[in-house]
Amino acid sequence: MAEEFQKWVLMVTAQTPTNIAVIKYWGKRDENLILAINDSISLTLDPTHLCTTTTVAVSPAFNQDRMWLNGKEISLSGGRYQNCLREIRARASDVEDKNRGIKIAKKDWENLHVHIASYNNFPTAAGLASSAAGFACLVYSLAKLMNVQEDNGKLSAIARQGSGSACRSLYGGFVKWVMGKEENGSDSIAVPLVDEKHWDELVIIISVVCSRQKETSSTSGMRETVETSALIEHRAKEVVPKRIIQMEEAIQKRDFATFTRLTCADSNQFHAVCLDTSPPIFYMNDTSHRIISCVEKWNRSEATPQVAYTFDAGPNAVLIARNRTSAALLLQRLLFYFPPNSETDLNSYVIGDKSILKDVGIQDIKDVEALPPPPEIKDPAQKYKGEISYFICTRPGRGPVLITDESQSLLHAETGLPK
Repeated sequence: MAEEFQKWVLMVTAQTPTNIAVIKYWGKRDENLILAINDSISLTLDPTHLCTTTTVAVSPAFNQDRMWLNGKEISLSGGRYQNCLREIRARASDVEDKNRGIKIAKKDWENLHVHIASYNNFPTAAGLASSAAGFACLVYSLAKLMNVQEDNGKLSAIARQGSGSACRSLYGGFVKWVMGKEENGSDSIAVPLVDEKHWDELVIIISVVCSRQKETSSTSGMRETVETSALIEHRAKEVVPKRIIQMEEAIQKRDFATFTRLTCADSNQFHAVCLDTSPPIFYMNDTSHRIISCVEKWNRSEATPQVAYTFDAGPNAVLIARNRTSAALLLQRLLFYFPPNSETDLNSYVIGDKSILKDVGIQDIKDVEALPPPPEIKDPAQKYKGEISYFICTRPGRGPVLITDESQSLLHAETGLPK
């Protein structure tokens, strides 16, 4: 290839949502291929509020694969990145950009290097499934760059090798990760159950208790649980298969009462299994427990449940309200129990869909301070000022998309280096 033709850079930018499991994945039967010991079901969240944006670029001028995450260069030497890159390269096809005179043959991809820049619009490694959105976006964008002719189901098996729950972020709405039975993992894929419009009255409020990185990573936590917990096998073999069937039916029928019962029970059992691990793993903290207490008291005071709660491997609460009215009443309660510090700007304390604040007539901090105690509380309730970093109001979301607006690219079109 002549030197003057080596200066081109070909780029693709994609955006992929995160997801929250309502029936949890915890424990692997194969560490390398990331094969789960049970099926799981998740809800994809609106990428407007929780997503990873990834730009991938290829150029004959690149001399090695490189990646930048949230502005910092990270190593691609880890097995998970290498697995994803290898699997996508093996499926690459011919690529041609006639306008720019660029032609890449299938065999060329083995010798060409890529640059990857990725950005999360939410805390990384804090228990909000950042790795799920990250690896799903990596695989989806590389597949588009390399013209991989496979559907999202096949791609989900590759994303799974980066992060198990990443396979579920390749679809919108409610998604099931089928654990599969094959040793090579070929049948361990994500399948869509219903799209984001099926149950679009749901509103999700995430209470970000702590945006620090967690002490025990999900990877090491799962390994320790599988090795030491007496409960995990019973959960995987006896409990989860029944819950999966019941949850699928609840989602199809939009049966919120059953959905709430299953979601809360499965979250609590997942954390019970973590406590049954040796040494015990504590992902939730006192604030997490206070949020559960608040939701449980309110649900029990109503004729039918208003909110489901679920916690992944971290202290942050993902609260799923049955509709917008319930979401407004939930936010009112959360702001009463967990008011911001006086100097906090309300616009940075409640982010995402802020219009829910208007539903309860809250415009500033003074309105928060004037909130009455929830009716289900007989005695004046203690408040826990400053225990929540912020709230994210969101909804069920769509799957990954390509971003055609070049201004949203994270890499320079000429150099392929971060902007």
